[in-house]
Order: sequence, then C-alpha cells, then structure tokens
Amino acid sequence: TKIGVELINEVDLSMRSRDQLPQLLAGLQYIFVTPEINNSVFKLLESKICSKNNHTGRPGLSLWEILVLGAVRLNLNMDYDRLHDTANYHQKVRGILGVHSTTADWNLGKEYKLQTLKDNVSLLDEETMGKINRMVTEAGHVLKKKRRSNRRKLRFD
Repeated sequence: TKIGVELINEVDLSMRSRDQLPQLLAGLQYIFVTPEINNSVFKLLESKICSKNNHTGRPGLSLWEILVLGAVRLNLNMDYDRLHDTANYHQKVRGILGVHSTTADWNLGKEYKLQTLKDNVSLLDEETMGKINRMVTEAGHVLKKKRRSNRRKLRFD
C-alpha cells in the first residue's frame, strides 16, 4: 500500500443508491476482507490467469485489479472505453482497486492505459466470474444462517 492511497477495506460505499455499482463494489470489498473467500477466489484467478511461472498477475495489473475491473465490466456491460474512463476517474472504483489518492495529488494514484485494460481484463471470462459469484453467494448464505442462529440464541437465553 502506498502512502496517501485509500485502503480498500476503508472505502465508504453508500448502499442507498439504486444503481448496481455500489452493491458490486461492496461484494468485491467483502471478497477482499474475508480471508476464506479471498483465498479461494485468488486460487481460482491464479489457475485461470497466471502461467505456471508467473504468480504476480499480468504486466500492468495485479490479479485484484483484473478481478475488480473484470467484474465491473461484465456486470455493468461496459465496453473498454467506458471501463477505461471508470478505472481512471471513478473515486469509489479506484478506492476498491486500491489506487485512489486520499490527497489532492491525483499523481499518487495509478493511471490505467486502454490497451493494458484490454490485454488483462479480457482474461477474466464470464465462466470464471460465475464461479466467483457462486463462492460469494454460498459464503453469504452461511453468514446469514450464522446471524439467524445467533439471534435465536439471544432470544432464548
């Protein structure tokens, strides 16, 4: 993490919006902060995207950046030009990417090139995103069951 860059787990996402982007970003943030899901998702991404000799992602983007930008592109049905603009100028997306500057100096953050996005994000296909979605959904169901169980215990104690 660079000094002056917003921490991913501290990005404040408004759930009052009816747009699907904040919910998507919240799901990605949940993946980032939940070790069990994070590990499973990154194992899947490594097997899909990384060669056997390269465990650092693709040139120009980390696996996390590929996941975030791929999810945004696929879920919001964006072309690469719109994704390019979103990656460089949408504060909350940049926060979840881990590149948003917390100072007025935008030079501290990363600038994404259009060709880099095309070369890297295209490696994340709908099938892989579907697998990741199922992992997160299953974890959400487990979490919801735990919360219900804890509420029942509190009522009867």
